[in-house]
Order: sequence, then structure tokens, then C-alpha cells
Amino acid sequence: MSGRAWGVLFVLCGAIFLEGIDVAMLNVALPSIREDLGMSTGMLQWVMSAYVLGYGGFMLLGGRAADLFGRRQMFVFWLVVFLLFSGLGGFATEGWMLIVARFVTGVAAAFMTPAGLSIITTSFEEGPKRNKALLVYSGTAAGGFSIGLVVGGLLAAVNWRWVFFAPVILSFLILITALALIPKSARPSRDGQPVDLGGAITVTGAILLLVFSVERATHVAVSWTVGTVAASLVLFLAFVAIERRSSSPLVRLGIFANSKLVRSNIAALLFAAGFFGFQFIVVLYLQELRNWSTLETSFAMIVIGIDAILSPTLTPKLVEKFGNARVIFGGLILASLSYALFLPVGPDWTYAMMFPSLIILGLAFSLAYGPLTIVGTEGIDEEEQGVAGGLLYTSFQFGAALGLSSVAAVNIATTDGSSPAAQLDGYQAALVVPLVAALLATLISAFGLRDRSGVADKSVAEAAPVS
Repeated sequence: MSGRAWGVLFVLCGAIFLEGIDVAMLNVALPSIREDLGMSTGMLQWVMSAYVLGYGGFMLLGGRAADLFGRRQMFVFWLVVFLLFSGLGGFATEGWMLIVARFVTGVAAAFMTPAGLSIITTSFEEGPKRNKALLVYSGTAAGGFSIGLVVGGLLAAVNWRWVFFAPVILSFLILITALALIPKSARPSRDGQPVDLGGAITVTGAILLLVFSVERATHVAVSWTVGTVAASLVLFLAFVAIERRSSSPLVRLGIFANSKLVRSNIAALLFAAGFFGFQFIVVLYLQELRNWSTLETSFAMIVIGIDAILSPTLTPKLVEKFGNARVIFGGLILASLSYALFLPVGPDWTYAMMFPSLIILGLAFSLAYGPLTIVGTEGIDEEEQGVAGGLLYTSFQFGAALGLSSVAAVNIATTDGSSPAAQLDGYQAALVVPLVAALLATLISAFGLRDRSGVADKSVAEAAPVS
């Protein structure tokens, strides 16, 4: 790759690192925020949920906006919005101010992230070069989340407001380098065709309602959740009807004829559900049952961040030798093994007993996440790369929300009392959810092995793309 291409990749890696570190830092700062702003537990939950709602709800629209209005334009504009509202969150004096700031920051990330991914997929030729770029990119994302756990604990120990101010500084540096390095491009021509407002409104509303229902599932009556999901499905049906009749659809329904895209999105959703659900239960186990501090927990979990090292180093070699499908399959098997090893967790497990599960999960993430990103955007026409990226990140985000909600629901339902033994029973029952999700993802990915997409991936990628 040329020096300019590496520079562009560096900028985009900085942006996805920013998104990862922003989320992770906030996770460990929540207790300090609640104490300072006097927020109830329910209101505090919305500090996280508001971001997830904005991020997951607008991701698909954000991906299409990059295709329609220009990838560089969307990336830069929404990076500025991300910068401004992250800073405003740090100045919040009331809980509602922080929640609004987090929602808008999530929306900004929903437009910025698929724009950045589509810049990579359209800047690098499909095949080994693009694969290398995407694996470096995914490794950086993982590194942001892992490092954010520790950095967030350190900043929160000084003042929780620095958890919001620190991303502002990083955002500004990324913005300056983005303006200098990402080449300008002409605004895409739509040949006089109108923007699909009907499709945009219905699909965004549908996704918002679906994410909202999953996020609130453990806090409201079942009938309320069922009603919200039903309303979401009605909007999805309306979206499909609009797209079939639109001359310039927001999402061309024919894109779902790409079996690799569909398979990678389903596997990504299940993988994210298991990954984030597992981490949530482990954190509860360490902090609530074992009374570990936030910083001790962060350092214990950081071993999962080995994926930041392995994704750009080991994974490209494995992909080149065995192909994306086999590497994804191997990663998902390892994820299943990781969760299975943690199932018999006891009340006094040493860190050495937890370590194999955590290190295997880091390896699993490095093998699955990047190649899933490659397969999810492979063989897609350039003018639809934003949509493909939006679909993939929507799957990851919705999967994370689904996994967190599911493990929380199982944990609550199976915890009979407040004794340590009752807590442990609840954690062990909830840990079955990530294992089931990983096994289902493994089963889905196994169908990809029939495509002869092992060693042949490279040659297939160099062949004519399938629209």
C-alpha cells in the first residue's frame, strides 16, 4: 500500500479506536456519574442505552447516507458532531443533559462508522490488500475497547468528566488529519432521483423500536415488550413495501441475495450477543460476588485485548492460508470453548482459573471479527458499500443489545435471593446464553465452508464481484 493509503487507514483506525474507547471508558465511570449527578439506577441505565439507541437505530441510514452524499463528507461532518456532543456530555449538570448528549453522540457514531468502513472498502482493491486493511482496522477497534476499560478507570478516579473530555482531544486530532489525508471526492450523482425518505423513516423507526424493546426488556412487562416488537415489525413490513416500489430505494432488497452478506450478518449478530453478554456477567461476578474494584476488574479483562495484537499480525496470515470462512469458523469454535470453560465458575476461582477462558476469547475475537467484516462487504458494488457496512454494524450493535438483555433477563429470573450462592447460580445460568449464541453462530458459519471459500477466498475476491 502507498504512504497515502496507509495515512487514510491510520485516520480511519483512529476513528474506530475513538468509538471503542469512548464506550468502554463510560462503562467503568457510571458509578462516579451516578454519585455526582444523583441519578437513579433507572436513569443511569439510560446513559448507556441512549447511545446504543442512537447508534443501532441510525446505523443503516448512516451507511446509505455515505453512499448518497459522499463518504468523506459524512465522515468529517459527523466526526465534528461526535466531538461537540462528547464535550457537552462532560459539562452536564443534570442527568437528562448527559442522556441527550449520549444519544446524539450515538447517532454521530452511526453515520461516522459505516462511512469510515466504506472509505476503506472503496480505497483498497478487493482481495489481500483490502483484507489486510480491514484486519488492521478491526484490531484497532478491539484495542480501543480493551484500553478504554483501563483508561476509563484511571480517568474516573480523577474526575468522571474527563471520560468525555478525553475523546474530544482525540477527535480533534483525528479531524485535522482526516481533512489533510482523506482525498476529496465529488458528491455522488443520483441522476435526479429523490432520496427515499419513506424508506429512511420506516426502517430507522423500526430499528429504533426494536433496539429500544431489547434494551428495556428486563425493566418492563412482557406485554409492553411484545407490543413494541410488534410495532417494529409493522414498520419493517412497511419499509419492505416501500423499497419494492421505490425507483431509488434506501436499501436495494436484492442485496440480500448475497448469501455471504446474509450469513456474515447473522453470525456477527450472534457473535456480538455472546461476546458482550459474557463480559457483562464476568464483570458482575468479579465486582458483586468477589468484590473486586473497577480497576482490578479492568486489568483482569484487558487480556481479552490480545485481539488488538493478533488481528493485524496473525489473522492475515491465517486468512491467506485457509480463507475467511475457515478462520471465522475456527474463531467461533474457540468462542464456544471459552464460554464452556467458564460455565463451572466457582465462588473462589483464582485468576489463573479464569485466564484460559479470557485469553481464548481474545483469540476468538481476533479470528472472527475482522474476517466477518471482510465477508460482509465482499462482492458488493462500490455504490452500496455504505449500506453493506451499515448492515454489518447494525448486526453487531443489535447483537450486543440482545446479548446484554438476554443474560440480564436469565440472571434475574434464576437468582433466588441475595446470598452469594444464589448470585452464583444466577451467573452460571446466564453464562449458558453466550454459549448457545456462539454455538448457533458456529452452525451458521459452517454453511460458508460449502462455498469452497477456504483457500479459494483470495481467488474469488479477485474475480468479478457479485452485485
